[in-house]
Amino acid sequence: MLPFDDEQHLNKRPLDEATLLSGQFWGELRVFLAVAKTKSFNRAAEMINTSQPTVSRQVKRLQDVVGSQLFISTPRGVMLTPQGEALARALTRLDHTLHSITSDLKKETREAAGTVRVSITDGLAALFAAPALADFSSEFPKIQLHLKTPLNLIDLRENHTDMMIGFGPSVSTDIQFRKLGQLHFIPICTRDYVRNHGLPTAGNLEHHLFVQSEYYLAKTGMWDSWQQAVARGRVAHCCDDPFAYGLMVKAGLGIGLLGSYAVMEPAAVPLEIGVRVSVPLFLLALTERLQARPVRLVFDWLADVFGSDNPWFNDEFRLDNPPSRYDAGFRLMFNLPPPDGTRSGR
Repeated sequence: MLPFDDEQHLNKRPLDEATLLSGQFWGELRVFLAVAKTKSFNRAAEMINTSQPTVSRQVKRLQDVVGSQLFISTPRGVMLTPQGEALARALTRLDHTLHSITSDLKKETREAAGTVRVSITDGLAALFAAPALADFSSEFPKIQLHLKTPLNLIDLRENHTDMMIGFGPSVSTDIQFRKLGQLHFIPICTRDYVRNHGLPTAGNLEHHLFVQSEYYLAKTGMWDSWQQAVARGRVAHCCDDPFAYGLMVKAGLGIGLLGSYAVMEPAAVPLEIGVRVSVPLFLLALTERLQARPVRLVFDWLADVFGSDNPWFNDEFRLDNPPSRYDAGFRLMFNLPPPDGTRSGR
């Protein structure tokens, strides 16, 4: 066998090599360049937003790895050695190259343009997607979202949409899906209802009123605990519109089954009556449409908004979630102050 009988070996691209030649010290190189530019460990720490001991420690590690002294101390600060000067000049060229590349990528991202259709339930759109859209639009000003109320929470094609927040994965080969977080439903009434009818408990539901919805009548097993609780009391009213349903509960007309985030409403009273339903959320999109950059950007954005990093969709069920960047919709909808206790615009 000839030593070079594989033509592809000679034509192999650098990216095809499975090894990194530079070693595990790229972070230290950035710290070193900051010191080289500022001539000070303290000013370098301020530049890269870290501490002076961290800068000193990383520079020392870099010197140990390369086996050369890169700085010497002087009364006027640190000075580069000849070896440090050579490394700093090379890194400066690399720094300029990386800056140019990332600037071009940002320009490409900002120029992404087009309309992206998203099917999403009214409550999730109003409380989460719409408030988060301001930051998204600031970053991608030429992408227009068309938020649509879904006709079907399973069928993308029936909704004539590019992507959809649904309650199940897809089995179709031309649809991609991503598992998001969990949507937790809990029974809720209001303080006015409690004043008028008493506090509902697992032992006295026969004396209480409920607001029912056809969505919760599905024979899937998911809503059984709610259906059993309702059967013990009396249905006061029915409603299939999510906003009207929430307003009927808020008006004190009965106990309703709402997303756990409804506890942000000041008048809400979460109830312990043996009912809690957790529904997995999925983001589904047509594979062909995901090839378009605007669609992919919206897909990734929605995956963040409704992912498990959002405390309201975390797998762990909590009603005392700390303030976060996902709270803007509640504060707008319920006229609540920002987390610092001050109202915006005042």
